[in-house]
Amino acid sequence: MPAGKVVQNAPMAALATSDIFAFMARLAELAAGISLPHFRTALQVEDKGGTRFDPVTIADKEVERVLRATIAEHFPAHGVLGEEFGETNATAPWRWVVDPIDGTRAFVSGLPTWGTLVGLCESDTPRFGMMSQPFVGELFLGDGRQAWCRRGNREQRLVASRVMSLAEASLFATTPDMFDMDQEWPLFKALSAEVRLTRFGADCYAYCMLAAGHVDLVVEAGLGFYDIAALVPIVEGAGGVVTDWEGRPVRSGGRVIAAANSGLHALALEILQSPFS
Repeated sequence: MPAGKVVQNAPMAALATSDIFAFMARLAELAAGISLPHFRTALQVEDKGGTRFDPVTIADKEVERVLRATIAEHFPAHGVLGEEFGETNATAPWRWVVDPIDGTRAFVSGLPTWGTLVGLCESDTPRFGMMSQPFVGELFLGDGRQAWCRRGNREQRLVASRVMSLAEASLFATTPDMFDMDQEWPLFKALSAEVRLTRFGADCYAYCMLAAGHVDLVVEAGLGFYDIAALVPIVEGAGGVVTDWEGRPVRSGGRVIAAANSGLHALALEILQSPFS
């Protein structure tokens, strides 16, 4: 994949994929410069409130501020949706979707499964995505047709697994707490009973490991669009499938299933759809 160049105020029609990825890589560098000095420190944590602990830190807020300012400088006509500061220019045809630290619970626990997510959407359709895990030193990029992982000067094309049987598959989710206990959790448990391995706690990293061929299914609920928009082009670029639990394209948050391939997706979706059919 060509390195491209960071662009300034260029119209989307004039930009190559390499230009967009170069800009996303620059955003990842800026985010890392803010987040890493706070990681594994005695960090003050606020609770946003709600039914369960929802932490936010100065790192979340500062990363988003800097990324929003940089996007506005280079693409002033574009919209931005971020987890911490909401949406600006909501009617713009192109919209950047930012989660400054996806996995803040992992971040404040010293676990390197968090990441900075940046997606670029045409209206509500994710077209380009980036996930940066700077502590591990990995940058994941995808455009829905291809996906890559960069580690230093090395670049690897990502290809999702060809596991076609639930009995051979691994299943990931961030936490059981994300599921509604009356309806969603029984469905997740039913799917979990059919797979070989179920694990929790990987946040956005699970989707990237799916794209890399190491995870087969990620099934989650209660997501914001900022949690998933950047990950859709990465998973799909590696040959995976991402939909909601009714098999529709992901255009917002809510219930999401990511599968390594269409065959596995169909098998999992059949279980998740059972009460809705």
